[in-house]
Amino acid sequence: MKGLVLIIGATAAALSLMFGLSVASASSSSARAGTKVAVANSQLGRILVDGHGRTLYLFGKESNGKSACSGACAAYWPPLIASGKPQAVAGAKASLLGTTRRADGRLQVTYRHHPLYRFSGDTKSGLTSGQGLDDFGGKWWVVSPAGGKIASTAATPNPGY
Repeated sequence: MKGLVLIIGATAAALSLMFGLSVASASSSSARAGTKVAVANSQLGRILVDGHGRTLYLFGKESNGKSACSGACAAYWPPLIASGKPQAVAGAKASLLGTTRRADGRLQVTYRHHPLYRFSGDTKSGLTSGQGLDDFGGKWWVVSPAGGKIASTAATPNPGY
């Protein structure tokens, strides 16, 4: 009987250890994954996008790398929230990536110290519907790979002459 108890105890300890290691491995793997920022081509030229190809914007009203968009603003302009360390992929520059703490405590991804946002009106990748909008007290601009605003609008169609 004593041997059976030892075997059961050893098995339980081994299972516990294996489960704990797999959870630790999964969580460190998630932390490594991070939120992705990339560069893509658009009608505005090369722009920053998130890991799903959705256009990223900066809010002209902000300064000092702090978000000035919360509540209803954040519903229309969802902040790019960091999950793990942000990763620069496909042409984005890792040296320009960072984070800032939002009023709600979450970390928001920044690029060249600009907090990054998506626009709720961009229903799929490749759209830039928020470009130049004047919402919530300031202008919204698509972000260039250098980290500045792209102030132009889409190319004007050729009038045919």
